[in-house]
Amino acid sequence: MILVRVAAARSTKTAADVITDKEWKVSMAIVELDQMKFELTGYENTLHEVKDSLDLDSKKKRIEELEMEMEAPGFWDDPDSSNRKMKELKNLKDTAELCDKLEMQYSDILMLIEMGHEEEDPEMVGEIRAELDEFIEELDELRVSTLLSGEYDRDNAILKLNAGAGGTESCDWCGMLYRMYTRWAEKKGFSVEVLDYLDGEEAGIKSVTFQINGENAYGYLKSEKGVHRLVRISPFNAQGKRQTSFVSLDVMPDIEEDVDVEINPDDLRIDTYRSSGAGGQHINKTSSAIRITHLPTGIVVQCQNERSQFQNKDKAMQMLKAKLYLMKQEENAEKLSDIRGEVKDIAWGNQIRSYVLQPYKLVKDLRTNQEVANADGVLDGGLDPFINAYLKWINTKDKAQEE
Repeated sequence: MILVRVAAARSTKTAADVITDKEWKVSMAIVELDQMKFELTGYENTLHEVKDSLDLDSKKKRIEELEMEMEAPGFWDDPDSSNRKMKELKNLKDTAELCDKLEMQYSDILMLIEMGHEEEDPEMVGEIRAELDEFIEELDELRVSTLLSGEYDRDNAILKLNAGAGGTESCDWCGMLYRMYTRWAEKKGFSVEVLDYLDGEEAGIKSVTFQINGENAYGYLKSEKGVHRLVRISPFNAQGKRQTSFVSLDVMPDIEEDVDVEINPDDLRIDTYRSSGAGGQHINKTSSAIRITHLPTGIVVQCQNERSQFQNKDKAMQMLKAKLYLMKQEENAEKLSDIRGEVKDIAWGNQIRSYVLQPYKLVKDLRTNQEVANADGVLDGGLDPFINAYLKWINTKDKAQEE
């Protein structure tokens, strides 16, 4: 009899514990739902501000105009013009659709939170959290895109990496950075085209010029111009010493239209050389690569990607004109030096970002103070936190100067 009573008591206690545990989970879920609602409503003004800055009514009107033009006879007679308009139409539609999607997401998440309160279902918390995180990420990306208002921000970007102090170490670091930017481009759905390539003597890359093709490529990547510093245990040092390496990066837009720049042929030195690096058998058989030096400014541009010397010369001249045009537009002497790619010394004092792999892992931008502890993720193309932070920083800086 006593055993039966003890067993019954234990059974009653267990049932009570189960009820208490369920109530605790429900109460915690309600707290999390309230926190998420507070977090979501904090983005309401941001959503309205982004919509206002995008001027969606004008964009939708332009979409209608372009669609009418496409239906007109003779639209495809000029392939360059029609391709530009098709690209513009796609970008306008993508932006408008994303805005509509974000508005719908905002309403849907609010509704899910209310359902979570009514049903008191803790399992809904994870689903709502995932929806909210996606909403915040996409809204932040759209908000950053509104900061890309520069004259050439929408253009493709041409990047040139040069290994600096550190010998083989820096060449290896140059190769790592080249991979980082190509991985970033892949994640964005952008294409990469190598224009010039020079292997390191023992490992890595001595210098590489490549073009990243995609909407707003230059607007995003202009933030990357400068010296990048790496600190790690050297894989090339038998004693396993910590090594510091430097690589400079120059970034310029690929200006498609014919820019108004006069170039005196007497100011140019044009050299041909045999192509190197990846490119198949053809690339090493002829001296088709072109190097153009603009003597008054010291600007040097190179191209070896195209199949003929004539095509390489055209591309190199396009790059030179773009650099000279940007120089012409700049009034500030410091900006002028940057556009010319004259990074004074590829060394400690001129760096924009530091990548530390030993004794701890941290990537830090020295302009915005943005930090990411996942250094491997950054080197695998995870650059968006730094790009977004720079665009916000430079926009705030510009507004402060205007005031």
